[in-house]
Amino acid sequence: MKYSFSYLISIQFLGFRFSGWQKQPNVKTIHDMLDKSLSYAFGDFNFKTIGVGRTDAKVSAGKYYVQLFRDEKIEITQFLKLLNDNLSADFRALTIREVSNKFNIINAPKIKEYHYYFSFCEKNHPFAAPFIVAILDNLNIEKMKQGAKLFEGTHFFHKYCTKPSENTIFKRQIESCEIVENTILTASFFPKKSYILKVRGKGFLRYQIRLIMATLFELGKGNVDVSFIEDSLKENNDRRHLRNIAPSSGLQLYDVTLITE
Repeated sequence: MKYSFSYLISIQFLGFRFSGWQKQPNVKTIHDMLDKSLSYAFGDFNFKTIGVGRTDAKVSAGKYYVQLFRDEKIEITQFLKLLNDNLSADFRALTIREVSNKFNIINAPKIKEYHYYFSFCEKNHPFAAPFIVAILDNLNIEKMKQGAKLFEGTHFFHKYCTKPSENTIFKRQIESCEIVENTILTASFFPKKSYILKVRGKGFLRYQIRLIMATLFELGKGNVDVSFIEDSLKENNDRRHLRNIAPSSGLQLYDVTLITE
């Protein structure tokens, strides 16, 4: 079905109680929740939504884009308030603007920045569970910072992807990858000190960030060394994905830069 109007909506969401973006039978998903809220806002009007990409279960987003197709024109200012009135407390619509019907949110050039929040050495307050992962072992943060930088540039990420398709492209570029002290997410129930793995790039493979984070945890624990990471990124790696995957709750799609022109 071809629609007359196309809009780009930016939203935020806390993903802890959802099974990711993509609609699936018998589970709560971000896409389902958004479409239900839009149905309440629109009443009987037909519409279609497409997300900027998939997210894993429990993963949150500081910024996420949705392309909305509709036959009726939207009064933008009124609609933004109406949508927020119908969204649950763990969602917020930030902006909406009209875009060309020729715009394709999936194929449009984009840069994604992911954050993974973690702490170590002690168990966190339970209220922190949706936002930050606690590693109970001691971690060598300086060694982890060194290891994170190795992921920058163009590498072969066969070992950092699960369930690839026949057409999966493993040669990818990461623009930046670093570990810094967390000054972005703060709360009275957070640990006194926590950290963020920040990763920026044009596109990421299934579980890529969580596999990178898990490998850096192993580096911080002393279970692997820097040469392990260097070898894992070479073209002649054994091409079997790593077994350790970091928990999803610490991961956040922090920002998306989307080119619409």
